[in-house]
Amino acid sequence: MRLIALAFAAATAALAAAPAAAQCITSKGAFTQYKQSLAQTAAAEGVGERGLQALSQAGLSDITWRFESQPSSQTGTLQGDPAQFLAKRSGSSAANFIAQVKNRIARNPNTFAAIEQRYGVPASILATIWGLETSWGGYMGRTPIVSGAVTLASYCRRFPRFVPHAVAALQLVDRGVITAGTQGGPSGELGHMQFLAGNWARFAVDGDGNGRADPYSAADALATAANMLRANGWQAGQPFGEGTANFRVLSAWNDSGNYQRAIAYSAERVQ
Repeated sequence: MRLIALAFAAATAALAAAPAAAQCITSKGAFTQYKQSLAQTAAAEGVGERGLQALSQAGLSDITWRFESQPSSQTGTLQGDPAQFLAKRSGSSAANFIAQVKNRIARNPNTFAAIEQRYGVPASILATIWGLETSWGGYMGRTPIVSGAVTLASYCRRFPRFVPHAVAALQLVDRGVITAGTQGGPSGELGHMQFLAGNWARFAVDGDGNGRADPYSAADALATAANMLRANGWQAGQPFGEGTANFRVLSAWNDSGNYQRAIAYSAERVQ
């Protein structure tokens, strides 16, 4: 494996003399070429041997490519009504989903209270997002995070917005937060709350007090989500229904209006 990494690093060094940076692709067959150009960008951002090796090993994620080619195939994209969105996303009913949110908060009152006291984000918001993202940790994805992040970054519909998240995923490999094979969502999302790698790198906090921020610790992931929302303007104690300032902050989490309305709909009924 070290020989592979050294060879890939050598290729990266050779590319450094070229003026072109990573460019988006419209064909799966161009993925290897894209990885080579991304390696140049990653090396310039300080990605080390482990991260570059992970990039060299990354394969194109077919599910990611399919989602980007056919956005309507993604769960819940067609549900404008928040109750329908919750039902579709959870595979149950909105009422059942909301009952589970309440139950999750009741099982972890101290964790949620401490997070709200520190960051001002209520349990109803965080537990709703947690449920929507991974069914409260029940399913965190089966796509290799690096492959998903790099595939998403390569696709022209998303380029160049997601290139920093692909580079951040490689940096997380360098830091030991994830490995080249760690699995997550099809867009490179990781952990309990399905953070994009760049958001985890920027906002990660140690919520359980063990000395490290781990996206696979529920307490760390919840605290980090609250930290991210606060950093984007969340106002403690203020309403979060549609049309409010806090509702607009939810776009920092997910830019889908359907998703934002579903969060607010659920959280308002948990309060």
